[in-house]
Amino acid sequence: MGACVSKVTCCCRKPHNGVTNESADAVTEEQGEAYELPAFQEFTFEQLRLATSGFAVENIVSEHGEKAPNVVYKGKLDAQRRIAVKRFNRSAWPDPRQFLEEARSVGQLRSKRLANLLGCCCEGDERLLVAEYMPNDTLAKHLFHWESQAMKWPMRLRVVLYLAEALEYCTSRGRALYHDLNAYRVLFDDDCNPRLSCFGLMKNSRDGKSYSTNLAFTPPEYMRTGRITPESVIYSFGTMLLDVLSGKHIPPSHALDLIRDRNFNMLTDSCLEGQFSNEEGTELVRLASRCLHYEPRERPNVRSLLLSLAPLQKDVETPSYELMDIPRGGASSIQSLPLSPLAEACSRKDLTAIHEILEKTGYKDDEGTANELSFQMWTNQMQDTLNSKKKGDNAFRQKDFTTAIDCYSQFIEVGTMVSPTIYARRCLSYLMNDKPQEALSDAMQALVISPTWSTAFYLQAAALLAQGMENEAQEALKDGCNLEQSSSSGR
Repeated sequence: MGACVSKVTCCCRKPHNGVTNESADAVTEEQGEAYELPAFQEFTFEQLRLATSGFAVENIVSEHGEKAPNVVYKGKLDAQRRIAVKRFNRSAWPDPRQFLEEARSVGQLRSKRLANLLGCCCEGDERLLVAEYMPNDTLAKHLFHWESQAMKWPMRLRVVLYLAEALEYCTSRGRALYHDLNAYRVLFDDDCNPRLSCFGLMKNSRDGKSYSTNLAFTPPEYMRTGRITPESVIYSFGTMLLDVLSGKHIPPSHALDLIRDRNFNMLTDSCLEGQFSNEEGTELVRLASRCLHYEPRERPNVRSLLLSLAPLQKDVETPSYELMDIPRGGASSIQSLPLSPLAEACSRKDLTAIHEILEKTGYKDDEGTANELSFQMWTNQMQDTLNSKKKGDNAFRQKDFTTAIDCYSQFIEVGTMVSPTIYARRCLSYLMNDKPQEALSDAMQALVISPTWSTAFYLQAAALLAQGMENEAQEALKDGCNLEQSSSSGR
């Protein structure tokens, strides 16, 4: 057991892409296109703590927030690759060997129809999964809780086709079982293409529970035996066909009553009026009723689903982001965002201007630090710490950045107080000394202390630019600008 828990540090050091030295890029031919991702790897807990800014509440993306037993966070590996991190509760997966075997197996899958599993972490009691991050919400959000417009009929057809393709791919790779398939498991990527979350390919917890939703949506054989089968997954697919058709989460028993009475109008989303023919609606209803058959052996297989859904597709040449009316990439370009003076300086990597702004700003962003410092000043250790900070500030002001690094490092190493500003100042000092990787690390540490601090994102951008990573720097600038805008509008 000890071997499984300990040495996950093999994954640690390849800063530019977050993969191990041993890992090669995994390239898989899927649906006629090459899909390239880093090979599965094991992360250290510290890597994932940094990536999620200390598992900050602000980075939670799972539906029930921090009250959920297993929480999903968004994050960035080495301030570059966006990831989703699922952190299990401490009672889940007590056997580290079982967890690692299951994660490694799912981690071999690579498809553009999946939000793929990039890695895991298994240290002590911690069990975490790391997947591709999908920025454009869930199918549940777009079907049940939409704000500006309901999902169009061609996009709904594309969702169920892509979902069937994802299940067929998994089945072809020996992973036919999917746990608790529902609208929250379908995520939308940068181009608004739907993807199936890889998390459902692993058991939910130590008891192997496969369904967490309302029992009304659970396959009848699972209620009898407590076991999930490939046919159970098809049943859940049928419930999702109903979701897509109705725009509501209708219990299958009620839906089947409506189908038997040929009351199709009650099954159809009123927002779809005029968007599809009677034949198309009837075919989807027929397919759903076959998937929801009480007898598992009477349900269609995944290949049959694909053969039924492919001819129904419409507007196949129109990109998903156009059908969804969402900007490609899920975010505005940096040119459209108003840049603050610090953001502007970091975007130009103007270190002199950054120094002037940080010097002028001082420590006003270190909320609560001053009071705690004054309260503890009587201890010798605290006095030494304050002296290190004071010397560092003097050196920083005088542009003696080597001395500033030494003094700020002494302050940080004592660990009595945490200060995002100290990390920001040492970050710039590292940049002035041509040490961009150390600077990037400090900018990330500042975010752990203060997850909503735009300054830390801007300094990340400057450190990334110093390493020639233009795209990643643009993303960091966008994140900082969006934070700054939301905080100013919330005042």
